[in-house]
Amino acid sequence: MANDARETSDGEQPPAEEAALTARLHRLGERLDRIRPEALPEQAQPPRPGADSSAMARGFRLSSELVAGVLLGAAIGWLIDRWLGISPWGMIVFLLLGFAAGVLNVMRAAGVVPPNRMDPPS
Repeated sequence: MANDARETSDGEQPPAEEAALTARLHRLGERLDRIRPEALPEQAQPPRPGADSSAMARGFRLSSELVAGVLLGAAIGWLIDRWLGISPWGMIVFLLLGFAAGVLNVMRAAGVVPPNRMDPPS
């Protein structure tokens, strides 16, 4: 710490407390250097690549379930509006139904809600 910012230009030495702190930090660094090589082999194992891709696949599936429900509900509502001329009520009702169906599908895919008993076993 010869170039310490606290040191004055006339060559004054750092105070005793600062020297003691520097010595303690140096001893701590030496102790950490002795301990680190023992801990590295446990941490050196690379992460499993399958874990991240599996989580991403599940996330994409859940998000696509929700988006598909909303888009399908909106499409059905738009078609009913065009066919019956009741705009915008068909779109509003079926958009909400599509959202509810999408949330239910996400909950089923996530395992929060048991699957429908009428569905064929997979």
